[in-house]
Amino acid sequence: MGLLSLSSLSSLPAGQSIWRGDELGAADAAVVPTGHAVLDAQLPGGGWPVGALTELLQASPQAHVWQLLLPALAQAVQHRKSAPVALVGAPYEPFVPALAAGGLPPEALLWIRSEAPAARLWACEQALRCAEVSAVLAWLPRVRVGELRRLQLAAAQHETLLFVFRPESAALSASPARLRLALSEAGPQQLDIRILKRRGPPLAAPLTLPARSDRLAALLAASQLRRKARQQQAGQVVPGEAPTVVRLQGLTSLQTQKEGIHALDRLALVA
Repeated sequence: MGLLSLSSLSSLPAGQSIWRGDELGAADAAVVPTGHAVLDAQLPGGGWPVGALTELLQASPQAHVWQLLLPALAQAVQHRKSAPVALVGAPYEPFVPALAAGGLPPEALLWIRSEAPAARLWACEQALRCAEVSAVLAWLPRVRVGELRRLQLAAAQHETLLFVFRPESAALSASPARLRLALSEAGPQQLDIRILKRRGPPLAAPLTLPARSDRLAALLAASQLRRKARQQQAGQVVPGEAPTVVRLQGLTSLQTQKEGIHALDRLALVA
């Protein structure tokens, strides 16, 4: 195919335009808003692409996944009349009450547990080919490029949201993903997002989102105030900067030693 000349550009049909590499491209398919305005402003079309692969790279596979994806997943489930969200190889059991409070009902979750890479890939493909599934979240640390292309094709056939989680080292390898993001914790209260691939210019600086939703932060703050009030009524000394203590129930001794387990990933009760 030859290069377009200036004269041919001037003869383009009305309403048709040329995308320039230094501009944020428009979406060529439907999108679902992320629920985070600062992130939507940097994504083509203003949201997660539907029927395309979105790749999320993390050093720790569970860090703040739900805080990032919950608004869009709740919207997708509602739009498709409670079509389920498939979790393939999720490292931790999600905290269902918090997800339900965010609009994602427990009956909309399908947790597919498997350690074998081939079995995870097979389950992911089958879920994508099911027209009743609204979104697929797959943890595939050892997936190959050709296998990602198959997942991309399956997602496009049924217009399904597809998020694949891989380790940070995957950023050095090629990927057919429409969108690639690297996630990292910037302290206990913030999540940094680097956009590695999008239809548009590279993003100079990472985006920062709160690691906790406003609702969860308010819940923890209110619980701390109630605890202080109970201590004062009992005549106990209340320290000025008492930390909020969260008990994680239902964990094995090995799991409790793992760092970075998010409140939405396990049953959490504020003491």
